Amino acid sequence: MNSLKPTEIISAHDITLIDAYWRACNYLAAGMIYLQHNPLLRQTLTGEHIKQRLLGHWGASPALSFTYIHMNRLIKKYDLNAIFLAGPGHGAPGVLGPVYLEGTYSEVYPNKSKTEAGMQKLFSEFSFPGGIGSHCTPETPGSIHEGGELGYSLSHAYGAVFDNPDLIALCVVGDGEAETGPLATAWHSNKFLNPARDGAVLPVLNLNGYKIANPTLLARISEEELTALFKGYGYQPFIVEGDVPLEMHKKMAEVMERCIVMIRDFQTQARSSQERPARPMWPMIILRTPKGWTGPTELDGHKVAGSWRSHQVPMSAMHENNDHIERLEHWLKSYQPEHLFDENGQLIPELEALAPVGPRRMSANPIANGGVLRRELIMPNIKDYGVNIAQRGVTQMSNTQVLGEFLRDIIRNNPTTFRLFGPDETASNKLSAVYEVTQKAWMGSYLPEDEDGGNLSPSGRVMEMLSEHTLEGWLEAYLLTGRHGFFHTYEAFAHVIDSMFNQHAKWLDICKNHVAWRAPVSSLNIMLSSVVWRQDHNGFSHQDPGFIDLVTNKSADVTRIYFPPDANCLLSVADHCLRSTNYINLIVSDKQKHLQYLSADEAAIHCAKGIGIWPWASNDGNTSATYTSDYDEPDVIMACCGDVPTMESLAAAAILREYLPDLKVRFINVVDLYKLQSADEHPHGLSQTDFDILFTRDKPIVFNFHGYPWLIHKLAYRRTNTQRLHVRGYKEKGNINTPLELAILNQIDRFNLVIDVIERVSFLGSRAAHLRDAMKAEIIRHIEYAHTHGIDPSEITDWVWPYA
Repeated sequence: MNSLKPTEIISAHDITLIDAYWRACNYLAAGMIYLQHNPLLRQTLTGEHIKQRLLGHWGASPALSFTYIHMNRLIKKYDLNAIFLAGPGHGAPGVLGPVYLEGTYSEVYPNKSKTEAGMQKLFSEFSFPGGIGSHCTPETPGSIHEGGELGYSLSHAYGAVFDNPDLIALCVVGDGEAETGPLATAWHSNKFLNPARDGAVLPVLNLNGYKIANPTLLARISEEELTALFKGYGYQPFIVEGDVPLEMHKKMAEVMERCIVMIRDFQTQARSSQERPARPMWPMIILRTPKGWTGPTELDGHKVAGSWRSHQVPMSAMHENNDHIERLEHWLKSYQPEHLFDENGQLIPELEALAPVGPRRMSANPIANGGVLRRELIMPNIKDYGVNIAQRGVTQMSNTQVLGEFLRDIIRNNPTTFRLFGPDETASNKLSAVYEVTQKAWMGSYLPEDEDGGNLSPSGRVMEMLSEHTLEGWLEAYLLTGRHGFFHTYEAFAHVIDSMFNQHAKWLDICKNHVAWRAPVSSLNIMLSSVVWRQDHNGFSHQDPGFIDLVTNKSADVTRIYFPPDANCLLSVADHCLRSTNYINLIVSDKQKHLQYLSADEAAIHCAKGIGIWPWASNDGNTSATYTSDYDEPDVIMACCGDVPTMESLAAAAILREYLPDLKVRFINVVDLYKLQSADEHPHGLSQTDFDILFTRDKPIVFNFHGYPWLIHKLAYRRTNTQRLHVRGYKEKGNINTPLELAILNQIDRFNLVIDVIERVSFLGSRAAHLRDAMKAEIIRHIEYAHTHGIDPSEITDWVWPYA
């Protein structure tokens, strides 16, 4: 890559042309909000031409298209590879305008042709039932960021450029968006950007002064304070300020070109040097423009442009006020559409020539439709990592440690298309094996002690930062631009990304079901570790499995939830998830040591089924793993889902087998949570017939669950005789507890499970009174032991499955 050598920045003639192109963008933006008919104002504007409901946001649109078309100029001049991200919410009019003018929109949606009729369709379907939304939704060509949920534009921009060395992500950050926590932390992404191997982000902070109804914070501080803030973030800020269009075009052209040249110089220097790359002071632009720039300046005695009144629809009550209609016509005609579009409604050739062509258009860049670039991971064979099971339920090991070895070799095999994301917890979550082949990405300064196990490197593929927001944003964009990744975090802290998960799930749902031209992207894989049941020192604040509930609220077309009970099952699940596309896969697996139950082959079958009987843990007939005809109807179903609940359920089954040997217990383990849902509600759900055969139609079910117990009732509410379903799970009981004590407090422990079975199986009654009483005594004894010794007794910590 060569440095860029700018010639004359921009001529007066070119400024005139780019201003005309911008007027065309602004005309389209306003037309989308207001017009249903008469798109080129070839008739006198009347109420019949105007939408009954005026929806959309005008305020940020002019600055968005202004920035977009100035990048277009540089794309053409330097043959740049670039994409555009619009951070301001409801900013679609300012993006759809240039996307339509450069032809991509008409290529994707032929009925929106570059004609008067096509323009009318574009206008009439914007923010209209059956049409498109006012964000940069998945339907928008070139978009990888919707903008509706403020705060994630910058982290998405950085995620897109990691491992895309020639890509520039032009990211407009709204000044309202800049007040959010996720955006504030995302500025630090520049500490992870390696100029030797990554692309670059050019942030443009648009200070238009107002949010919906209030001033914005950054617009009301001094220039000295503002520039000091961004210098402190590690940027070199350039300010473009004003409201006179021709003057602003000249300023923006000079500043943006300077920024692009700086970026290429930084990259060229890093890529030609043998030294460890230094972290540059990357450029960024502060674009200070009036809100609703070029729109109505005053209406009904109130200031509009340059105030909060232009945030959404600057003029309303169009059908009740003829004066407003006349004012709207005057506003729209101020852009001189008759000089911009020919008699057929197409942009005049002189202006059409300003846009890039083919895939150099930001709206047609294949990187923004990453599925077309995606290549399958080179995956190792999971059987090479499988745990040898000499005897079930005896060997203990960390499930996630085994996963770490698997991820290590995925990173080795895919050195430019896979990254591991987590908030400073890679070692804590027992994934340290990855450090055998890579390090943590780090562009900051180094201290001598960092060389002793710090695992820091500019080329590291482990992305760690104590901001789940930023990590999630990086990963989402990394996937949306055609790559692969894996995100892990503590279970209780996954709630930090609740809204980001929501938005990505909605994005995938729209892509899968409504936007056929978007190719499938790699699934978003999230692993929750350091789970609710193993918070010995963190206590109550870290005990929250509620992220699982959140996932179940989203579309069945895109969400999957897995609870592998041991290492071989975790390997099988991870292998499946990393190969999948267009899903959000949630994996819940604790990092501490756990008993191992299934061989690699058995785990593959069990996980493929998603739910199944463990014959060796059951005694409702033959206890071998081979089918015979001597099974009988069980007296009770013991079901479990999750690693800790599985162990406690097994321990309860062992007690029942010892003290109530005539009781027929069927033991069922659930890996795929959605198997409990009806088949007509989730594609993974069991049919009613399958469910009834597995769980019977009338026998009591004692279900031990990892999360909140009511979630199981929600999923299984349509099953036969649901009153027989008794669920144990986390009930917000706990603090600094031993593992068994925490289980007891929430009644997922072996003793409470035995009591539950006794109370649910009608014929037991007083026959099991002695055992029930003994279990109550065991509960008291173990709580007292925990409070005296601070640990659980060895009979608990060393418990193994007693039946070969």
